[in-house]
Amino acid sequence: MFAPVARYRRTEPVTPWRGLRWAAPLVLSAALGACATPGRLPAVPAGLAAQSDIGIPDARYLVTRDSSAMAEEAREAYRREAAGLAAAGVTTLPPVSYLAISGGGDDGAFGAGVLVGWTEAGTRPEFKLVTGISTGALIAPFAFLGPRYDNVLRAVYTQTSQADIFKPRNLLSGVFGDALSDTSPLRGLIGRYVDRQLLDAIAAEYAKGRLLFVGTTNLDTLEPVVWNMTAIAASKDPRAIDLFRRVLLASSAIPAAFPPVMFDVEAGGTKYQEMHADGGAISQVFVYPPSINLGVEGAAIGADRHRALYVIRNARLDADWADVRRQTLPIATRAVLSLMQTQGVGDLYRIFAVAQRDHVEFNLAYVPRTFTMPKAKQFDRTYMQALFAVGRDLAVHGYPWAREPPGYSAPIGDPPKPTSAGRDPAPGDRALPR
Repeated sequence: MFAPVARYRRTEPVTPWRGLRWAAPLVLSAALGACATPGRLPAVPAGLAAQSDIGIPDARYLVTRDSSAMAEEAREAYRREAAGLAAAGVTTLPPVSYLAISGGGDDGAFGAGVLVGWTEAGTRPEFKLVTGISTGALIAPFAFLGPRYDNVLRAVYTQTSQADIFKPRNLLSGVFGDALSDTSPLRGLIGRYVDRQLLDAIAAEYAKGRLLFVGTTNLDTLEPVVWNMTAIAASKDPRAIDLFRRVLLASSAIPAAFPPVMFDVEAGGTKYQEMHADGGAISQVFVYPPSINLGVEGAAIGADRHRALYVIRNARLDADWADVRRQTLPIATRAVLSLMQTQGVGDLYRIFAVAQRDHVEFNLAYVPRTFTMPKAKQFDRTYMQALFAVGRDLAVHGYPWAREPPGYSAPIGDPPKPTSAGRDPAPGDRALPR
C-alpha cells in the first residue's frame, strides 16, 4: 500500500531555516518545562476539611459549616468590653457601630477617602467590628485602629501605582504558572505597614472587646473562610505576623490575575496545604453569617443596645455601559463583570435583610455614578487620587448614607443630599447588666 521511502527525493533547496522545523519542538518543550505548574502539598481531603488546623487557636471560622465558634467569640468580646467599662466606672452600655468594607481593587481609594473625610468631619465612630474583603481587607486593619492610621490609607491609595502592586509575567509563565502577575510588590507593601507594633495595637483593642475579621476563599473547598485577625494579633505566636500578612495577601489575590496563597495546615495528623484566594470570589462584602441572630444573642447575654452598620461599597451601584465587540473574549469578560456586579448587589440585600431582622441600623456608601473618570491602567495613580478625593469630599460634608440597598424602594442613583452631620443621633444608652 505504501511506496518505499527510497522512491521519493526532496527537490526543495536546503536553507538555513530548514533545521528549525526539527528544533522548534525541542525549544517549546524546554520552555514549557521551565514554566512547569507550581507544586503543592495535597489538599485537605473533603472528609477532614472541618478538622483543618492552622496552628493558632481561634484564628478562623468555617462559617458555612458551623457558626457557633464565631458566636461564642462575639459573646466573649462583649464580656471583655463589659469588664472594661465596669472597671472604668461606666454604668451604661453605649451604642455600637460596625463597619464592612467591600472589595473593588483600585476603587478601594473611595473607601479610604470616605474614612479620612469622616475623620475630618468629626463624626467617625470607633467600630466594635470591622470586616474586609480584597481591597477592603487591606483597608480594614487601619480603619479598625482609627484616625491615627489615616495617613497610611492616604499614602497607600493616593501614592502607590501599578508597580507597587504587581509585576506582569510573560505569557508562558502566566499560562503555565499560577497567575498572570507576580504580587511580590504587594507583599512588600503589606510587610512595610504590618509589623509587630501594628499587631500589638490590634491586640490591645481585642482586649477591649473589639473584633477585626477578614474573608478569603478556600479554592479547594469553594467555601468562605473568616479570619479573626484580632485573635491572630493577640496570640503572641511567633508565626502571627507572617500569618496576618499572608491572610491580607490572600484576600486580595484575584484568581488567575494574582497568585493564590498557600497555607500549611494539619488534619488527622497529616500535613496538607490549602489554596486561598480573593474573598470576593464568594462575596463582595460581609458582616456576620445569617445563622447568628444578633438580636437574640444580645438579649441572651443582656447586651441589648443600639447597633449601627456602615457598609462601604468600593464600586458603583449602576452598571457601566459598554459597546461590546462581537468576539469571544470581550463577551466572556462582560459576562463575568455582570456576575460580579449582581453578586455585589445581592450581598447588600442579604446584609440588609439580616440587619432588618436583628434591628441593626443599615447605612450604605458607594461610588456615585457621576464619577466616570477613565483609567489608563489598573492602579492608575491619577485615577485613585481623583476617586479618593470624591470619597473624602462626600464624607467631609456629612456623608449621605443610603438607608436601603439599591432599588429597594427607589431607582438606583447617586446618594441623597446630606441631611445631617453624617450620622443619625443614637437612641439613649442602655444600662449595663449587673
